[in-house]
Amino acid sequence: MQNKKFDTRDDFVIGKGFNVQETKVKTRKKRANVSAIVKIAIWLLCLLIVSIGIASVCIFAVTDFLGIGFGRGEVVQMDIPMGSSTTTIADELEEVGAVKMPILFKLYSRLKGYDSQYKYGLYTFNTEAGYSEIANMLIYDGAKAESVKVVIPEGTGINDYTKNVNGEDVVVKGITTILEEAGVCSREDFIYALGEIEFDTKLLENCNVGKTYYSLEGYLFPDTYEFYAYDSKECAKMVIEKMIAQTENKITNDMYKRAEEMGYSMNEILTMASIIQMESGQNNEEMANVAAIFYNRLNSDSFATLGSSPTCYYGDSFKKDDGRYNTYNVNGLPPGPLCSPGIDAIKAALYPAEKDGYFYFVTDSKGNFYYHKTMAEQDATIAKLQQGGNWIYEYFD
Repeated sequence: MQNKKFDTRDDFVIGKGFNVQETKVKTRKKRANVSAIVKIAIWLLCLLIVSIGIASVCIFAVTDFLGIGFGRGEVVQMDIPMGSSTTTIADELEEVGAVKMPILFKLYSRLKGYDSQYKYGLYTFNTEAGYSEIANMLIYDGAKAESVKVVIPEGTGINDYTKNVNGEDVVVKGITTILEEAGVCSREDFIYALGEIEFDTKLLENCNVGKTYYSLEGYLFPDTYEFYAYDSKECAKMVIEKMIAQTENKITNDMYKRAEEMGYSMNEILTMASIIQMESGQNNEEMANVAAIFYNRLNSDSFATLGSSPTCYYGDSFKKDDGRYNTYNVNGLPPGPLCSPGIDAIKAALYPAEKDGYFYFVTDSKGNFYYHKTMAEQDATIAKLQQGGNWIYEYFD
């Protein structure tokens, strides 16, 4: 048998006509086609998403323009202050749920030339109203609610309270009576509205909810206001919100910091301020001295209670008073303020005078204050005032 040598030149003879480069090109083309299809699919998907988004916005805009859907159908009240811009009005409409796209309402107002025609006033309407109806209302129905000037004096509580001075009853009108007499709202509506307030601000988080008779007592700033005389629950709520906002404007971050340095909450500061206010009356110059007396008692082991007479007749203004405010019987401060203290009383509570060792004071019929370290000194001054016919005494049960 003859051995045959293999010729390496014949190795790939059977592969004649097989083109490697051509296969690679076809593979690349196939991959390119798949990539192009994927890109087209992604582009179409994006286009679909954008189209759906645009369609949704358009539908939302149309329904908002017409005033339909999205939980509408409530009767709301809206207060537009004098001089409000269309932007402010649009934001207020969004707040009460009348529009969902305030920027669209502003654009509508501008295109229709309504910007300068909207009037201030108190409006009551259904949130199903469309843009056209809302604009018409703002142009023709404004300023229909009369406003009245109301003075809430410093030291005014929510309820009326009665104190007996030298044998005669003196009634101090509360916020509810003042508002009712001014035609703003009834006592019942005001008390109802007190329960509608959310305690979700830095100031109102201090309220001693559940332990006070009125959680907002002392948080309604005494001042001169312009209120709508609409005699409704809505007016009552607006009054409360306006008075709270004024208190929040008056109490600064430095005041919160000072209260913290003293080791007191803002509720305790307002409670002390209310006592100072009622004890000092309108004599602002003596408030820091009065504050010193009560802080001295509060920090002394010799005094179990503050012994402030206003805390007694405040409790008497409630039919079911359990004595929780009576500082002749309870230790320390009452659970909350007795009235709305003014800014001077609040500052006095934060910055009392330095009167170390003084625990008593008395006033005469002319409003002069006398401070003493001992009860013996106090009694001597009282006897002298009685002899001169200058003595004032408050009776309470």
